[in-house]
Amino acid sequence: MPRIPADAPRRKPSYRAVAGRLGARLGRDDREVLWLYLLTRVGLWATAYCVRWLFPQSSAAHAPQSLFSAWQQWDWWHYLHIAQDGYFPQGAGPWLPRWDNREAFLPGFPLVLRAVHTVVPHWTAAGLLISFVAGAIAVVALARITRLALGNTIAGRRAALFFLLSPCAVFLAAGYTEALFLALALPAWLAAQRHNWPLAALLTCLATTVRVSGLFLAAALAVHWLTTVRPRPHWHALPWLALPALPPLLHSWYLQRNTGDWMAWKHAQERGWHREFHTPWDALQHTWTDAFGHTQTTGYAIEFQAELLAMLVGLVLTGLLLRRRRWAEAVYTGLSLWALGTSYWYMSIPRATLLWWPLWVLVAAWSLRNPRVTTAYACLAAPLMTVLTVTFMTGRWAG
Repeated sequence: MPRIPADAPRRKPSYRAVAGRLGARLGRDDREVLWLYLLTRVGLWATAYCVRWLFPQSSAAHAPQSLFSAWQQWDWWHYLHIAQDGYFPQGAGPWLPRWDNREAFLPGFPLVLRAVHTVVPHWTAAGLLISFVAGAIAVVALARITRLALGNTIAGRRAALFFLLSPCAVFLAAGYTEALFLALALPAWLAAQRHNWPLAALLTCLATTVRVSGLFLAAALAVHWLTTVRPRPHWHALPWLALPALPPLLHSWYLQRNTGDWMAWKHAQERGWHREFHTPWDALQHTWTDAFGHTQTTGYAIEFQAELLAMLVGLVLTGLLLRRRRWAEAVYTGLSLWALGTSYWYMSIPRATLLWWPLWVLVAAWSLRNPRVTTAYACLAAPLMTVLTVTFMTGRWAG
């Protein structure tokens, strides 16, 4: 084999070659990200341990609550009841008073929970295990997306750090849908970067069984396909891009068979969480009033303030993506903001920031240009994460 001179120019690896290497087995950078993930999980469990002792159900308690009690909050009970009893147990449904509106939740997470429960008998432990495994997949995929976008291995670890220290990071560990959704959505986006459209569509299809945000990802994939078909068209991928619409259609059909209502999912959202359509300015006005108008108790008011701040972050993010002509990511975040910003009030936008992977990529890029960004972010985000973690684990609304 002829020797290559030391001063010979080196060819820059192609985008496809870089993407292919990122799809290989776990490398050193992936293991570093997983180590960071494990350390943050230990921190969250340490917080849960302290919450059990510091915030008992009774001020006269001499023993803490159960090990898993801190994680059994809010939406967890809906997922648990669906996994245990289905959507309409013994003929119950929205026609009964005090119905829990469980049909507002998609079946993906409850189905996985029911399957894991066959191996892990404790329901809460099963839910936490799902999120633990899914979160590991998600954080590795996020780091790979960042390395691919920025061409820098340090950037991948930075994005993972910012993501894992985000104020609402507790929802990645709880028995909620965020981790499972990201474990499907982020590898789907990686597959799309490699132009593996069947795999991207299949993973997005599975993501739509978990969260409606999967449809926003499907729209982003379609835009990405339109902007990358040149110079060689990928028309064979077009039928695959319609696949993610199948789970919502099947879910609507199932609910219609039991309720007679094709829009049962939407109507349950309206009954339970006031997610009926309102103009963006009406939603902003209602949220602003609840945040600063002294109409809510202080605990709820500060949460509405967090909703406003998260909406602002989302708008700035979408604007930056549009400015940089990252059309697909802008469509993803823009549709998310539209869906969350056209209800009676803003709700769950801080949690939704976990799903905006372009946010973590851009912050990582910013930190490469300005080293102080990492320190400033950690000093600000870590205390906020602790506050919201305690808020969630003590049964208060945390986004």
